[in-house]
Amino acid sequence: MIDILHTKSGITKFQILTEVAAHQPVVRQKEIADKVGITPQAVSEYIKELAAEGFISSEGRARYRITKIGVEWVLKNAAEMKRYASFVMEEIISHVSTWTAIAEDDLHKGDAVYLKMRDGLLYVSNRNVTNATGITIDDVKCGEDVGVTNLHGLIDLENASITVCKIPRIERGGSKNVDLDRLRTLAESKSYIAVIGAESVIALKRIGISPNVMFGAKESVIEAAFHGLSSLVVSIDEEVPSLLSRLENDGLEYELIDLSI
Repeated sequence: MIDILHTKSGITKFQILTEVAAHQPVVRQKEIADKVGITPQAVSEYIKELAAEGFISSEGRARYRITKIGVEWVLKNAAEMKRYASFVMEEIISHVSTWTAIAEDDLHKGDAVYLKMRDGLLYVSNRNVTNATGITIDDVKCGEDVGVTNLHGLIDLENASITVCKIPRIERGGSKNVDLDRLRTLAESKSYIAVIGAESVIALKRIGISPNVMFGAKESVIEAAFHGLSSLVVSIDEEVPSLLSRLENDGLEYELIDLSI
């Protein structure tokens, strides 16, 4: 089997195979080509090779499925890539990159500090012990921003929860057909609220709550989750499928609640 980290073709095969797995059984070669950055003709040739190697099976014109052997190959190489990425982050990038954090103590240049994430922001202290450590690059007062380099260890993140509330579009009643009591309970339990659709804005307005995000909600809640921040997304029903697809593609768990009445 090809070691994908050692050959360009191996990396391309890995990308194409994961795209086949994501969109099987209907595989649109032009879409894969656009995503991978090669020509549709090249995609066609790679698919022939993958089929010949037993990684995918053909079910007719433009219909393919990844095989058990293909799945095992993807998992093996994904694990290798993860180990390599971990090496890059831990041994290389952490020594040359500077992270911005908020000081919880008065600190001096060269202090060894501990890092933690809280409410989506990175904080450092020389007293509160955590699993992640670094070195400050300047003198700062408590509450100021400070650069931290030479990161070691993993930053502990809270398990972020995402609650998606589905409400009807205006043709089906809009904010007038929303269970406002339940929406209020859910909104009060989250510190980060995003909305999709004007109906969602008005539904929250009717219970006296303003959203944190009105545009780019899908990207925003994903970024918030990766920073350990739980969120509530109030969305019109027709936008929910694409939102859930984005969350699933990023491996994020969610709870879906229908607030229509």
